[in-house]
Amino acid sequence: MTGVTHHFLKMNGLGNDFVVLDLRRAPLALDDTVARRIADRENGIGCDQLITIENPRHGGDVFMGIRNHDGGTVEACGNAARCIGKLILDETGKDAVTIETLGGDTIATHADGEDITVDMGTPRLLWNEIPLSEEFQDTRAIELEVGPLGAPIMHSPGVVNVGNPHAIFFVDDVDAIDLARSGPMLENHPLFPERANISVAQLISPTHLKLRTWERGVGLTRACGTAACASTVAAIRRRKTERKITVSLPGGDLTVEWREADNHIYMTGPATFDYEGELDPALLSGAAA
Repeated sequence: MTGVTHHFLKMNGLGNDFVVLDLRRAPLALDDTVARRIADRENGIGCDQLITIENPRHGGDVFMGIRNHDGGTVEACGNAARCIGKLILDETGKDAVTIETLGGDTIATHADGEDITVDMGTPRLLWNEIPLSEEFQDTRAIELEVGPLGAPIMHSPGVVNVGNPHAIFFVDDVDAIDLARSGPMLENHPLFPERANISVAQLISPTHLKLRTWERGVGLTRACGTAACASTVAAIRRRKTERKITVSLPGGDLTVEWREADNHIYMTGPATFDYEGELDPALLSGAAA
């Protein structure tokens, strides 16, 4: 790969940032090591996720590949879906585009102003769909707690899969929770055979949640779109909020609606272009074209 490089875009959704590679005409076989090099903030480009735009596999407009900061492949990313949705909507001039992912198809459309709406599909709520390692009949609040026995700091999370697994703890103050400490332990808890994204959610009002998330394979991020969707579903299932709400994350606000009419989750928010460039060929050492 000496001397061979690839063009990249740098984009973000509320500060959740991505390196985007368009591989439709210039294929590149990425492995975990190369993905980690690109995502490295000191020696690479730096990002939460490495996103690839690939030719569709079953009739969509594009396939979106997602690798976390640790190089591992994941199924879905809501903020990235808005970014790729914006690119493909602008490229094609269509009113709606279908983005294929390992977690299912996502449909992107233009919203008010520069915002993008993505249809994240239907949530998976059964214990073996999330998945969990043991059976729970009611996934609105499973038996899991953090802290001293009898006086837990967090307990009884709701669990939801929205293309990837999430556990959401409802707390009085999200800023009082040391998520950098508890997040890694919970991400890798034996209950979650595929690991899980861990969120703490604070009810501001029936139309407003405040959220912080530890993303599996990434760590603390300024925004997690699938966590915003999962937390909305979890809150509605526990009768805490209405079906369309604002979710405030460290990077800004998203609007999330779990529509009763079709059971789909719709997320609306910004998709921002930062800059573009060429990858240093050294980052691609070992990758096959």
